[in-house]
Amino acid sequence: MRRIIGKDKKGRSVLINVPSYDEIYVNNQFGLLTAYDIAISSNGSGSADASAAASGTQKAIFGYGYTIMTVSMTNLVSNTGVVATDTTGVGTARYSLAAAGYGSDKAIFGYGTTGTVVSMTNLVSNTGVVATDTVGVGTARRLLAAAGYGSDKAIFGYGYVAASVSMTNLVSNTGVVATDTTGVGTARQQLAAAGYGSDKAIFGYGYGSGAETSITNLVSNTGVVATDTVGVGTARYSLAAAGYGSDKAIFGYGNSDISGVVSITNLVSNTGVVTNNVSGVGTPRRDLAAAGYGIDKAIFGYGSNSSFAVVSMTNLVSNTGVVATDTTGVGTARQQLAAAGYSLS
Repeated sequence: MRRIIGKDKKGRSVLINVPSYDEIYVNNQFGLLTAYDIAISSNGSGSADASAAASGTQKAIFGYGYTIMTVSMTNLVSNTGVVATDTTGVGTARYSLAAAGYGSDKAIFGYGTTGTVVSMTNLVSNTGVVATDTVGVGTARRLLAAAGYGSDKAIFGYGYVAASVSMTNLVSNTGVVATDTTGVGTARQQLAAAGYGSDKAIFGYGYGSGAETSITNLVSNTGVVATDTVGVGTARYSLAAAGYGSDKAIFGYGNSDISGVVSITNLVSNTGVVTNNVSGVGTPRRDLAAAGYGIDKAIFGYGSNSSFAVVSMTNLVSNTGVVATDTTGVGTARQQLAAAGYSLS
């Protein structure tokens, strides 16, 4: 622990305690404690800086996708869930890509297709600025998923090349993508992934071996993917997932060959247990994206509806996993885009 001199919200000088990054026991599991500031005022009272204390990021970004053509535009999401208008795209326009947070406050978009599958990535700074293309590492593919793990790293997994695959690619805390790791679990595409339990991740659902599925694969805090877990809830594909509540996750929406386009959700506990279907809220749709924001909340956005029309509507998710009704969309309606959280402020 060390102390530095800073300012509180009223401009007064305060002492700020900055904890070290020690391994401690959190939520019944060992994990890396995110440092936070305690501002000690002149009268001895103190308040935690929740934006730094919590494990989640404050803002989110939706990016890339397909309208009537491939695009690279992005839309930033504030810490209250307000979506901004289009930001001119950076990097190669593409769709069917994935995105995840890394480095505690940054994000990465990766892979996808321009009509030809690619393995390029685009890093996102902690202010939401997207960088130009980084030459790809690993097998070019589309219809994959990505999530953060290990408190500051990320993982891309599964997808489609000439067939469904199960390979993964780990991302370091500086945004460097590693070469292919041999896949574990059922090869599939059009799945979703999210972080849970403060430092782990989960891949779930998707389409593989000629059938839709609801199986999941847990990812440890060192990026090791586990074998298949028997699926819970409606088997479907083209869905989205995000973390919420600081240590839980939610899968939502998607397409079922039996039920068509749906709006159902499935909550994931902080131990990676998936619950049965929760009745859907909002317009059923597929090929959407989701991300965490506001430290402990999530947002689903964009996609296409049961009439195959692209939309820009969003649905906010509370820190208890409750999905709100549709919010009128902002920005260009599109599908097969990606989203991730970024920024601690």
